[in-house]
Amino acid sequence: MGFAEHYRRHAEFVLHDWLQVERLAERPRFAEHSRETFSAVLDLAQRLARERFAPFNRLADTEEPTFDGERVHLPQPTVEAMRAYAASGLLAAMEDEALGGLQLPCTVAMAANAFISHASVGMGGYAMLTRGNAGLLMAHGTPAQQRVFAANEFAGRWFGTMCLSEPQAGSSLSDITTRAEPDGEGAERDPLGPRHRLRGHKMWISAGEHEITENIVHLVLAKIPGADGRLVPGVRGISLFICPKWLVDDQGALTGERNDVALAGLNHKLGYRGTTNTLLNFGEGRFRPGGKAGAVAYLVGRPGEGLKAMFHMMNEARIGVGLGATMLGYAGYDASLDYARQRPQGRPATPAGKDPTQPQVPIVQHADVRRMLLAQKAYVEGAVALELYCARLVDEQDTGDAGAKAEAGLLLEVLTPIAKSWPSEWCLEANSLAIQVLGGYGYTRDFPVEQHWRDNRLNMIHEGTHGIQALDLLGRKVVMNGGEGLSVLAHRVSQTLARAGQCAPLADDANRLAAALQRLGAVTKAAWSTGVPAEALGNAVPYLQAFGHTVLAWIWLELALTAQAALDGGATGGDADFLRGKLAAKDYFFRHELPKCEPWLQVVAARDATTREVQDAWL
Repeated sequence: MGFAEHYRRHAEFVLHDWLQVERLAERPRFAEHSRETFSAVLDLAQRLARERFAPFNRLADTEEPTFDGERVHLPQPTVEAMRAYAASGLLAAMEDEALGGLQLPCTVAMAANAFISHASVGMGGYAMLTRGNAGLLMAHGTPAQQRVFAANEFAGRWFGTMCLSEPQAGSSLSDITTRAEPDGEGAERDPLGPRHRLRGHKMWISAGEHEITENIVHLVLAKIPGADGRLVPGVRGISLFICPKWLVDDQGALTGERNDVALAGLNHKLGYRGTTNTLLNFGEGRFRPGGKAGAVAYLVGRPGEGLKAMFHMMNEARIGVGLGATMLGYAGYDASLDYARQRPQGRPATPAGKDPTQPQVPIVQHADVRRMLLAQKAYVEGAVALELYCARLVDEQDTGDAGAKAEAGLLLEVLTPIAKSWPSEWCLEANSLAIQVLGGYGYTRDFPVEQHWRDNRLNMIHEGTHGIQALDLLGRKVVMNGGEGLSVLAHRVSQTLARAGQCAPLADDANRLAAALQRLGAVTKAAWSTGVPAEALGNAVPYLQAFGHTVLAWIWLELALTAQAALDGGATGGDADFLRGKLAAKDYFFRHELPKCEPWLQVVAARDATTREVQDAWL
């Protein structure tokens, strides 16, 4: 089987048989598209990933970026791959034709970009950040900021970053200390936005320094001091700024003057090594634009509303991280499935024992190996469907009618923590199982699965740790507006249950999911029954795990309904095997995974105090 063909077939099943994405072409924004154009985009991305990224994934891992004190050095294939990606037009795939975009649905664009993550998530990280950066400016920037910065990012001339964390603050953004002060007389009238000077340090900045493109556009969170010169405490004082590496004029041309943004050093990571990870100093005086220290930056939106704007990019990035985690899991699944089908070892047990005179069988014939492969299949194929479903909600939010937009927005609020966290945990588990399938070979660098695991381990930390996603889900998303988002999700699941209840092969699973959904709702109320946040949120992570598994059981029931309908319609041969594989993965998930929810939920419902009451001295 060729590169990512297993994913390609599954993605087309999800896109066309389940989500029926070609119906989006009936909407004015996508009127120029059809199933044929969607397939052409998938072809382009698959070919680009196969030829430009996949052959160099190991090289990008073993020859990680280096810094000589002046310049960052990357393997040349990384530079060439990213330039080829930029030239392909995929950076602007979802944007207006006037911006050089293809006006593709988000669902199709994400399915296409998944090929790049399958091939080399470390090399492709620059693109995800650039798309998110430019997309934020299209939503919150001025026309001049969109024309000068976003347009050049979509064209691939410049790449972008998001600069949030600081060495002393980490994920606690209310504690950032980067300062933004007005840049003298006339700063308010700058055509690129109110001009400020930044001073501070930003840590863990992916793609923060490189020479792949002629410029880097940093989106930086910083605080504007009050009249007393002090920074406003908390998140209310945070504003958002555009800070380019090289200064530009109001037509987007480089002025040749270097901004006061300097690389302090590279972080050396467990995985994702193809993308630089940096500590950046803003305004330390190494460069002196306009003859003075301070990084020149332009305000985006209103002062004090920076975090609100940045969440536009962060939410997109969280879905992107989830998709990247999914495809790392998928890459490991593909590798271990291929290995299991070729590796002879052992003989089947019979009532008379094993016959050593018979040839060894491929390990895929052993039940425990099939267990590990089926678990991987359930995790990665379910995660693909989840991520593309979220992308379909983005399309609904962008192009649906008023009611559909509102409902899609509520669903995205509730599902985004799951879309980010669930694949980051369970597709990492898929990578662990892939290593186990390969045995001793699995933990050597002669095979790719150990790198997949290392790359994926970062995703439980990227864009908000597992614990942060759990607090967001239980502390905000399921209780906001009186639980409106959770109610909308429950209604969607109930619609699926009604359909599955009329399908004899799936009726028992519908009953299992109905019980799990009811239990989840009851536990949500129990967690908050005292109204004490510390009690409700003390076991937020097991709540996140149970919520995620319930959502994935719903996704698998939806896929099973689609597969069963096709089988009932007369599918035969390889098509029938493909569809039966979906039903087998659904069976595994309902019988082996869904039962895990109850132990997770027990501690949440009881507001178990074990982790809250343990003392530091006891640890």
